[in-house]
Order: sequence, then structure tokens, then C-alpha cells
Amino acid sequence: MVWFVGCTGKQNLDTPARGTITIAADESFKPLVEQLTSAYMGIYPDAHFNVIYKPEQEAIATMLRDSARVVFTARELTQSERIALDQRKIEGKTERIATDGVALIVSKANGDSLITLPEVQGLFTGRITQWQQMAGSRQSGPVTLVFDNNNSSNLNYMLKRFNVTDVSNIRIFTVKSNREVVEYVRTHPSAIGFIGVNWISDGDEPLSAELSKDLRVMGVSEKANPTSRGEYFQPFQKDLGLENYPFRRGVYIISREAHPGLGGGLINYIARDAGALVIEKLGLWPTIPYNREVYLNR
Repeated sequence: MVWFVGCTGKQNLDTPARGTITIAADESFKPLVEQLTSAYMGIYPDAHFNVIYKPEQEAIATMLRDSARVVFTARELTQSERIALDQRKIEGKTERIATDGVALIVSKANGDSLITLPEVQGLFTGRITQWQQMAGSRQSGPVTLVFDNNNSSNLNYMLKRFNVTDVSNIRIFTVKSNREVVEYVRTHPSAIGFIGVNWISDGDEPLSAELSKDLRVMGVSEKANPTSRGEYFQPFQKDLGLENYPFRRGVYIISREAHPGLGGGLINYIARDAGALVIEKLGLWPTIPYNREVYLNR
């Protein structure tokens, strides 16, 4: 069936409840995006999403080129990216939907599971290159920092966090996905992997259990000389929400949609509807918690 608007001959646009659009997303958010889009399609069977996963920079570029309607990313658009939309007379819409974290993972064969913020900074500035340079470390040898891609949100976040522009003095190894980071770290005790925490934060998800096997999620302390384990925090829901974990970041959905369509419907579902429950279940912290009303009958 062909739908028309009036007599203009233009095909009808998608609506919040039906149609097909393409979404681009940074690969570190794949579990989150899959669960959110699946939940939405469960409510609206006529809604369909073609999701393509790319490194952050490429995912945003895909949206700017109009090859994707919306993009999931760990940052807002830069000034030059906003100008690119302005030149096309596209207003664009950005919504922060959750707080996520970059998890630091090591093999269980590595006896170290605690690290301080100054030590992580030392790894990214080249001041620390060996495990034995870190206080209390039981591991020896060079430290390898493992990321999913050289344009990923995980790497971009960590470099920006420590104002690093030159990586020539850093022992960085990149693979092709967050899953590959996990597999590499599992078999290389001298490596520290950096992944989106939503890959391992859902305790009810078989994928999380599979990926977490034989791994340790490092606790990070902002203090240079912490005196107890209670001063170290992991990137899980409570410490993301209470802002205790140092490497927390926002999750944004950015839309170039010019009409009230499927992209806007998805954003409203995530930010203002039951999508927050999906985010909570995944172990992240929703920006707008779902309002649950409880009635007690006497």
C-alpha cells in the first residue's frame, strides 16, 4: 500500500508508533540499545529499527550525513557538528538518558583489583608503565591498556578525562569490539581493559554472566592514598547515581528528526516513560527515574 499526504505525491512519514528508521550507536552501548529498542518494538509491533554499531566518531558522522535518524553516544555534539546541522536547517534534539561508566577490567589471574585515580592518570600520561610502579601491586611487567577501537567513546572519554593529546608514549592496544576487549584481557593478566559497563552490569542477562567470567572489575579511588576498601568504588548503579565512581559519563540520544516521528517516540519512551525501567534493570542510572505509584488499601 502507498500512502500519500494530500495531493503532493509525497510518501507519508513515519509516526511514533509505526515505520522504520536507522539508528547509529557507539558499540560500547550495544546491550543498552538492543534492550531499549526491543522493548519499544514490543509495545509497537509496527515500529522497526535498523541499528548500526560504529565507533563514536563514525556513528555521529553517520547521523550528520543523514544515513541515520538518531545516534546513541557518550557526548553531546561539538560546535562544528551543530553547525553542520544548522547549515542544513535542522534543529536537532539532544536528550541525556542515563549515567553510564567506563569499567576497568583485569583478568582473575591478575591479583590486583584496586587502583587509584592518580595511578590511572599516570598510565595515561606515561608516568607509569609497569605494574610494580603502583602501590601494593602483586602483578609485574608492563601495563597494556586495551580499548575496543581507536575512535571509540571509551578511549575518547579517557583521553579527554586526562587531557591527553599525544598517545605515542602510552602502551595502548585496540581491538574491534567491547567483547574482544573482554576476551583479550581474560587471557592477558598484564592488561587493563576499558569497556562500557552496560556490557557486564545486568545480573539477569546471560551475556553479562558470560563476559564477566574470569574477570575482575577494578575498584577506583579518587584519593591518592586510600586507607580502606570502602574508599574504592566500582561502576555499578548505586555508585554511578551517587557520583562516587570517577569514570562515569552521560549517555545521550541525538536526533535530527524534523517531524514527530519514530525517533521522537523512542526518545520520549526512554526519557519520560517506562524506558527508565529498562535502564535501571541494565544496572545504569536513568536521568529521569520512572515514576512508580503505589496504592495501599486498608
